[in-house]
Amino acid sequence: MAAATVERHVSSGRVAMIYDPGKGDPQELKFADLSRLSNRLANALEGLGVRRGDRVAIFLPQRPEVALAHLAAWKLGAISLPLTTLFGPQALVQRLGDAGPAVMIGEASSAELLCHEVLGNLERPPHLLVVDPPDGALPVGATSFVRAISEASERRETTPTRADDPAFLSFTSGTTGSAKGALHAHRTLLGHLPGFELSHDLFPVAGDCFWTPADWAWMGGFMDVLFPSLYFGVPVVAAPRRFDPDEAWEIAGRHRVRNAFLPPTALRLMRQVHGPSTPRTFFRSIASGGESLGADTLDWARGAFGCAINEFYGQSEINLVVSNCSALFAAKPGSMGRAVPGHEVAVLDGNLDPVPFGTTGEICVRADSPGAFLGYFNNPEATERKVVGGWILTGDAGAVDPDGHLWFGSRKDDVITSAGYRIGPSEIEECLARHPAVRLAAVVGVPDRVRTEVVKAFIELRPGVDPSGDLEADIRAFVRRNLAAYLYPKVIEFIDEIPLTTTGKVRRTELREREAAKARAIK
Repeated sequence: MAAATVERHVSSGRVAMIYDPGKGDPQELKFADLSRLSNRLANALEGLGVRRGDRVAIFLPQRPEVALAHLAAWKLGAISLPLTTLFGPQALVQRLGDAGPAVMIGEASSAELLCHEVLGNLERPPHLLVVDPPDGALPVGATSFVRAISEASERRETTPTRADDPAFLSFTSGTTGSAKGALHAHRTLLGHLPGFELSHDLFPVAGDCFWTPADWAWMGGFMDVLFPSLYFGVPVVAAPRRFDPDEAWEIAGRHRVRNAFLPPTALRLMRQVHGPSTPRTFFRSIASGGESLGADTLDWARGAFGCAINEFYGQSEINLVVSNCSALFAAKPGSMGRAVPGHEVAVLDGNLDPVPFGTTGEICVRADSPGAFLGYFNNPEATERKVVGGWILTGDAGAVDPDGHLWFGSRKDDVITSAGYRIGPSEIEECLARHPAVRLAAVVGVPDRVRTEVVKAFIELRPGVDPSGDLEADIRAFVRRNLAAYLYPKVIEFIDEIPLTTTGKVRRTELREREAAKARAIK
């Protein structure tokens, strides 16, 4: 993938990335710069002991070092491990403990968290490379990223890799138990390209320039935007800051962004500040995924951006397998689109037989699709449950119509879709149970006009503990601190007893039904 995305464009002289940190003039990096600097980083990582098959953890926001770290790992035949900077200690310890990286790359702002609350809790902590450390402020045992690459050679032969050799590890949202590491091969990039081209109306076209507010640690950021764009020689804008709908319009206009991946929540927030005014005609293609857009939002977006919005579908294990493409066929509002060429997608029953048109079944994808994962890292039992009879079971219910359009129905597991994130309740419940005031907790999603759903926690307190507003705030802060800002419960309800099955499992269905009854009563 390093050769396909960067090395083949080195002699073109083209710009690969525009880095706009919001302070001063943006920085342009050409493909030759990415090649040279990733060579240096690969040599530095090798000097730290990274070998073929080792993992390299990347704990960074949108910035050039993310691309460099992936490229350097692939040039060594190592496996890159992207991790969102939204993760707190508990989430990081679980993922790093499973993956066992040899090296971790993080910003100076996160170095204290990593050293004192994460790495010390690992049996084999990785060596820490720190980006942008203040003068002389490196943690003990850490290495300056800039110093490491400045002292390394620019000459590097890329380690040969085959299509099925592992390239990166992308952790799932943890919908059933702990988050699992989906291991992907180098061929995954080629598997993504048809869906990428369709969702962006036959990408690329001369003058294209790509940006997304989506975190590059997610599949939707680095495999639906960053590396497919680089593969085609198209520049990508990096803006490492919290999403702001006003600034989103400014970033797009400043850099003449023509292509964007905008999650549904981003579109809804941008609508609030833009309204039905003159379209921004510099856009050529917009793709959206993670949850369904309504016809109303689609109509507004078409007017605001001056182009169609192509919805698509995928998940960590098998991504970009269903898409719309306004350049080839008319979208049906509410549909995820059609199966992407190269991927066989079907709606099946419990016996893995196709269901009739319009009938609800499980959305499944053939396991020999080029973008399919290799399996869960060091977890063959979970892989066997996910891949059955040659099909990847998505766990999502849906239907297909006679024209081949797929319609999302519901999630067979308990996943919560909030602001484009797929959130698993188990990880949050586990975190809540660690709070000293909590006896039991259950987490479900409740409807939200902007975010689709928000996390709601039902909490059974320990004997002698009384509910209060201060306790609610403390519980929210506890989850934010230990997991991630997007995972904390926006709504908390203290209840006398969490409903359980006879085997001791939380009956989330009962809680969702209770919430639905409340909603009906209000109407």
